[in-house]
Amino acid sequence: MQILLTPLYLAQMEVLRNKVRFFLISLLIALITLLVLFIAALAEGLGGGNREYISKLDADLLVYKADSDLLIAASRLPRSVMNQVRRVPGVRAVGPIAVSNAAIDTPLETPDADPLRVALLGVEAGLPGAPPIISGSPFSTNRAPEAVVERRVIQRLGIKVGDRISIRTDQGSGDETFEVLVVGLSDGQQYGLAPVVFLPLLTWDRVRSKTGPNSPLNLNLIAVQLEDPNDLAAMKALIPAQVKDVEMAGIREAYEALPGYKEQQSTLDTQRFFTLIIGVLVIGGFFQIQALQKVPQVGMLKAIGAANWMVAVAAIAQIILVTVIGVLLGGAATLLLASTLPPGIPIVFTGQAAVAAIVSLLFIGPIGGAISIRYAARIEPLKALGMSS
Repeated sequence: MQILLTPLYLAQMEVLRNKVRFFLISLLIALITLLVLFIAALAEGLGGGNREYISKLDADLLVYKADSDLLIAASRLPRSVMNQVRRVPGVRAVGPIAVSNAAIDTPLETPDADPLRVALLGVEAGLPGAPPIISGSPFSTNRAPEAVVERRVIQRLGIKVGDRISIRTDQGSGDETFEVLVVGLSDGQQYGLAPVVFLPLLTWDRVRSKTGPNSPLNLNLIAVQLEDPNDLAAMKALIPAQVKDVEMAGIREAYEALPGYKEQQSTLDTQRFFTLIIGVLVIGGFFQIQALQKVPQVGMLKAIGAANWMVAVAAIAQIILVTVIGVLLGGAATLLLASTLPPGIPIVFTGQAAVAAIVSLLFIGPIGGAISIRYAARIEPLKALGMSS
């Protein structure tokens, strides 16, 4: 035990005697940690904001218009298709999903604020596609002037269940405003990075943006629940065989087909990877310079009997200590900075992503310092002492 404590003591004493130097490299690691954690949180926030509603659907399959390339905006399905899909053997339930955009006027207390841009979704209560209600109640009828809103709408407008909101949409000849009663609250239901306002399908048809008064009601998607979710592959083939002009997608396939989703995640993953590479180079460069400066001291230690493994353990201990301090400082700075961000910024910290980022950051220290450890272990005592003289 004493043999192992000796190199640890040497590493500790050198860090204490050169506090400023090692603290500066810890600050560099802290900045890299801050950057990596924020990129991870941004990837999660942007990805989640795009896929959140689709990924949480209580459905097994989604029906699109044929040849729409799984693009929701390009998919236009008549309501009659929903009845055809419902009659396919193996289908338990189907629900309509219609998508549009709108703006919600801000309360009178803040007249100068910009309208809140939202995704306007038409669904039917109790069917696949309808949001889970965490407060309040679902729609009373399919024509009721009622809305279930996502939590972010509540936060950003300062409203509550029981209040009325004014939804503004383009009706072809100009903008019109429709007033609806907020009857329910849902959570975690973003679509296209916008908070969602759910309306009964026929109310949605009246409120949605249109090119003219006779614009027909079409669905963008049909959410399908299966009697046996294990028959997913078979049902993906059976439904298009029995219903004309449709194509199918699973939930994951659907949100990965969202415009820009894969490209966005790939870009952020690349940024995170190169940030870690920069971290390895920075730490490696610092400890390599440190090793060159310590050649006489290492030579002296070896001359009085210190083994190569002792020198290596001391170097590894230094690297780990500096890296851990840097990661802790960076993590604390990240939490502090995240607490000051406004709610509209798509930064989401999840335990899994944070742990993966921190573990990778803890590894960049030893990886970056590996060359300096090997260099220190190969120092010849006589040559080193000759250099010191």
